[in-house]
Amino acid sequence: MLKFIGGIVTVQLGTLALFYGVYQADPGNNRILPIIVLLELLFCVLMAFWFSSMARQRHQDELNTLREEHARERERIKVNAERQKARVISKSHKEMLRETRRAHAAANFKIGAAFVGALAFGGIMLYSQFVTLGLLVLTTAGGAMAGYLARGRQMGRAAAHQRIPGTDTPRELPPDPSSEGP
Repeated sequence: MLKFIGGIVTVQLGTLALFYGVYQADPGNNRILPIIVLLELLFCVLMAFWFSSMARQRHQDELNTLREEHARERERIKVNAERQKARVISKSHKEMLRETRRAHAAANFKIGAAFVGALAFGGIMLYSQFVTLGLLVLTTAGGAMAGYLARGRQMGRAAAHQRIPGTDTPRELPPDPSSEGP
């Protein structure tokens, strides 16, 4: 509103100066009064256009400011959404790896227990004079154990070459204890 105070004061001062100047020059002349009124109307119309222009410019400035604020807010929301998305993906990936490791550990324990049971059964058969059946069980258990270990090593190598989703780096796996030297 303070932008318009200068225009309002200018209109008032112009009106006072015009009336004062006319009545100082010829105080009894009433024929000039319509000319003064027309001049004042013209002056008021020009001031109205000036005020309208100032108001339009002020409106445009506020509108541009709001647009810029909304654009910054939109960008901030997008960046936060991307960050949250990356966090969720990373968290779910870690959870999947943790669950996979748990499942593998449980399966490895069960398989190990089955192999130990088969070896124990084969040993008992050998000890109790069922040599052929005992040797058959021990050979089968040893072959199954070797196949299981070979498959595990293959899966470990394949997993080492996979890429972690959302990154450009390969997955880091601990070294294979069976490939280390003495």
